[in-house]
Amino acid sequence: MKLPLSGRALTAGAVAVATLVTGGSAAGAATAPAPAHPAATAAAAPDIPIANVKAHLSQLQSIATANGGNRAHGRAGYQASLNYVKAKLDAAGFTTRVQQFTASGRTGYNLIADWPGGDANQVVMVGSHLDSVTSGPGINDNGSGSSAVLETALAVARSDYRPTKHLRFAWWGAEELGLVGSRYYVNSLGSAERAKISGYLNFDMIGSPNPGYFVYDDDPTIEKTFKDYYAGLGIPTEIETEGDGRSDHAPFKNAGVPVGGLFSGADYRKTSAQAAKWGGTVGQPFDRCYHSSCDTTANINDTALDRNSDAIAYAVWELSQ
Repeated sequence: MKLPLSGRALTAGAVAVATLVTGGSAAGAATAPAPAHPAATAAAAPDIPIANVKAHLSQLQSIATANGGNRAHGRAGYQASLNYVKAKLDAAGFTTRVQQFTASGRTGYNLIADWPGGDANQVVMVGSHLDSVTSGPGINDNGSGSSAVLETALAVARSDYRPTKHLRFAWWGAEELGLVGSRYYVNSLGSAERAKISGYLNFDMIGSPNPGYFVYDDDPTIEKTFKDYYAGLGIPTEIETEGDGRSDHAPFKNAGVPVGGLFSGADYRKTSAQAAKWGGTVGQPFDRCYHSSCDTTANINDTALDRNSDAIAYAVWELSQ
């Protein structure tokens, strides 16, 4: 998650003309029978293996360690992170493309992955930012969201899921500089293309070590989907306020696209009421390593990461009918 405006360099006008590089391949598996009704499909959303999500986090940690301790925009660690995610998606049968832009004098990249099939006039889009700050490896912020979105996409491929709507996944660059990559993507779409996106789901910091369970309240249908999931687990949620306008849903929302998402907290401190609901430590930040060098694989709460990863899959299956 990016810093508030007062705590980061402004990047207005920093994005230059970009090019698109296409790649990947379409899946060739046979079409599965249509589900009887949406509820059946929602119930069939797969459990996302936490071991798989953590394996992706370990890879991102190794990439950061090998590249100066970070995966920041314009650095080798970001490029290696993008290559890792893209290779997984290409092998799984997604059609991928890399969108290039320039910010703060460095080249940045977005990765877009489309699952073949579904109504191209109704697109459910799922995204997270892949870059870290320069001061650390960014494993919770935002390796957690990036890895859970990746594993959800791979679960789509493993199950040969054939939704009614078209599924698109994205990993954004230069979020930490001010939502640069996601804003560039949204601005690159014509009004007709933006109108085809029926919803954008954003996941930024979902494994905080002293976690909360926060749900974006931007679009009522998406909000209810996540709240229903957590109600089914008997876990209370709160409306997400700490990250309003500070992550990659903002450019979509500003363009009129319905948005939603999940968040487990950053540098706000957990109240006694929140600790009574969720456990954890009163008076301590949700993530004491936010934007710091200690945001490593040791900075993850496995239970929160597991629950939020499963919630992502539930929402993808539920909203793509």
